[in-house]
Amino acid sequence: MSASVGATHFNVMEYGAVGNGKTDDSKAFLKAWSDTCAAEVPSAMVIPGGRTFLVKPLTFSGPCNSRSIFVQIFGTVIAPDMSSWDDDDDDQKSWLVFNSIYGLTVHGPGYVDGRGASWWQCRMDHRCSHAPTAFLAHNCNNLKINGLHFENSPMFHIVINGCDRVAISHIHITAPEESINTDGIHIGNSKNVYIDHSIIATGDDCISVGDNSYYVFISGIVCGPGHGISVGSLGEDKSLATVETVHVSGCHFKNTMNGARIKTWQGGSGYARDIRFEDIYFDSVDNPIIIDQYYCNGHGNCGNHTSAVKVSKVTFKGLRGTSTKEVAINLACSETVGCTDITVENVQVKHVERGIDTISYCVNAHGISQGPVTPPVPCLS
Repeated sequence: MSASVGATHFNVMEYGAVGNGKTDDSKAFLKAWSDTCAAEVPSAMVIPGGRTFLVKPLTFSGPCNSRSIFVQIFGTVIAPDMSSWDDDDDDQKSWLVFNSIYGLTVHGPGYVDGRGASWWQCRMDHRCSHAPTAFLAHNCNNLKINGLHFENSPMFHIVINGCDRVAISHIHITAPEESINTDGIHIGNSKNVYIDHSIIATGDDCISVGDNSYYVFISGIVCGPGHGISVGSLGEDKSLATVETVHVSGCHFKNTMNGARIKTWQGGSGYARDIRFEDIYFDSVDNPIIIDQYYCNGHGNCGNHTSAVKVSKVTFKGLRGTSTKEVAINLACSETVGCTDITVENVQVKHVERGIDTISYCVNAHGISQGPVTPPVPCLS
């Protein structure tokens, strides 16, 4: 592909990979990576098309000698069946990990298949409390991911953690609507993250922005099914959480549980501020616009607390479409801390069924409503 023109290529087939979908190709991948990372010039690990490569949990570690490293996925990479994973208590296990690599580009048009169905069933049966992330980038600055198809992760599909300057574009993420916690992309402890022009259809948030995340820009996302695009959840177990400057624009939500959402636990501290949802279309969304400072995942740890993550400087502008529920705008803020500097501007969200009006709901939300707004938000002056 053009992204790696001029790079030295290391094809996993030349290191003993079979690519029949049954033979374990893990060792060949690690050998190819070792030479790719050690090269003094721009280099690429190539996973060729027309083949299916079974690999066990792998960590591709840096730092590498070159500051331009490529992983080209033309074929399909599949995870092992759940029964062949090591039986341990590690709640944070991941399948494909890229760690401490500067200038990494992972690009397609291939497939990354987490084969998560048995994990979802295990969790639904309460035999498992956690499942692996399919793709984890940790401490990778100047990271690019584009053109790939991610599907059926056991849990989160892509996690970006501890990274600076990340660009994710033109990817496709899919998992069944009933799959558990299969977020498309989760961002945490990272800054300067750009996600655009991608299709995400999963069983949880299409994109979630977690603690210690700054300057996150999301645009051109088609989301659904799933739980929408969320800032949070923040402040679990009375923790400190900080998120600032998250801008979401030009997105389309179809048949999602939520649309533009901010969610925090009671008892947390810190802040979520400078958050903008702009130019968004809702098609049959359950909760199109929602701030939920009473978030609870149903695991019984949801007691009442007076402290909360402070939510401020939030703008919902140019949002339109249809809601499946009567309450189309739900601003449920902490009764003790409240939400401030909330702006709802030029919003038109009607009920999906003709003849039913939409309404808004407010608890301790303060700010302004301007331009035509349907439903009206009386709590905002």
